[in-house]
Amino acid sequence: MSKYGSAEGNGVQFNDQNEVWYMEIATGHHWVAVRIPDDCYAVAANQIVIEKINFEDSDNYMWSDGIEEFVNLHGLNPDNDQWNFRHIFGTNTQFDHHYNTPRVWFVQRYFNPVAAANQTPESSEMPFIRKPERKIAVEDIQYILKSHYNETKYDPLGDGNEHDRKVYRAISLSRTAQSHILQMRNSVDSKHAAVQWIEMGVPSFNAYVPFFANADDTDVSYRELPKKMDLKSAFWLNEALAMVVESHYSEFNQADLDFQKGLGEWCRRKIHEVDEHAKKLECKQLTTYLTGQNHEIASHCNAKAKELLFDLMTQGTELSNLTFKMDPNL
Repeated sequence: MSKYGSAEGNGVQFNDQNEVWYMEIATGHHWVAVRIPDDCYAVAANQIVIEKINFEDSDNYMWSDGIEEFVNLHGLNPDNDQWNFRHIFGTNTQFDHHYNTPRVWFVQRYFNPVAAANQTPESSEMPFIRKPERKIAVEDIQYILKSHYNETKYDPLGDGNEHDRKVYRAISLSRTAQSHILQMRNSVDSKHAAVQWIEMGVPSFNAYVPFFANADDTDVSYRELPKKMDLKSAFWLNEALAMVVESHYSEFNQADLDFQKGLGEWCRRKIHEVDEHAKKLECKQLTTYLTGQNHEIASHCNAKAKELLFDLMTQGTELSNLTFKMDPNL
C-alpha cells in the first residue's frame, strides 16, 4: 500500500487460528485496521465501517504512516472530540440507506435482538463491532448470507406491499455468482483446520459446500465455468436450481430448505469423518487425502442438487397455467 496505493476503497480481512483483523483502505495510500475481539463479530456492507481509532493502542489498531497528519492538513475530520475513520472517509447518503445500512440492520437484529431492537434499516450509526447475544455457528453465517430480509415486510419474496418489498437491497441477490465462508477452526490440527464453504449461484436457494484448504487441486465442477448452461458445472447447476425454485417459490421453497438442511447435516458428518482420518497423516499424504475428499464432497453435493432439480422440474410440469380440467357436469 505504501508503494503502489489503491485506486479505490476496499475492505480486506486477515485471519489465522488466533486473530482476525479487518483493514479498510480509504483510497490512495491511507488505511486503518482493527483487530476484531475474540468474542465479537463485525458487519461490513459496501461502505466504510471502521469507527474510532486509538493511536495509543498498537495491539488492536494499525494505520498508514502519516494518516493523522494528512487528515489534519486537509481539514477532513468533522468531529471535535474523536478520530472516527467512518466519519472522516465514509459516506452517509440516501444510497447507503437503501443499499448498505439495511443489510447491517438485518444482521445485527439477528445476532443482537435485544441490543439492536431500536435500530432501523436506515440507521447511520450502527456499531461496526458487536458482541453477539449468543454463540455464532457456521450455519448462522450461512443463514445471513442467504437472507433477503426473511420474516420482515421487506422480503422481496414475502407478503409485504410492493414498495416495502423493493425498497432495500437484500444480502442474497439473483446476480450473486459466488458466496463463501472461510473457517479457521481451533479444535483440530492446523494442517486440516481451514475449511472453505463455497456456494455457487444464488445463496438463498443453494447449499454451502465445504472444501479443505490444504489441497492441491479443485474439482473440475468448481474450477471450470462454461459460458453456456452446462449441468456439469456447479455454478450452472445451482443457477438452474435457483431459477426453478423461485419460479414456483410457494410450492418449492420447503423442499429446497429441506435439501439445504439435509446436505448441511451430511457435510458436518463428512468433516468430522475426514478430521478423524486426517489425524493419522502428514505432509503430502495429508494434502493428497484432503484433495481426494474435496472431490468426493463436490461429487456428492452436485448429485444431490441435480436430484432435487430434476424432481422439482418433474413436479413443475403439473403447475403450468396451460392446463385444463374437464368439468364432470359437462
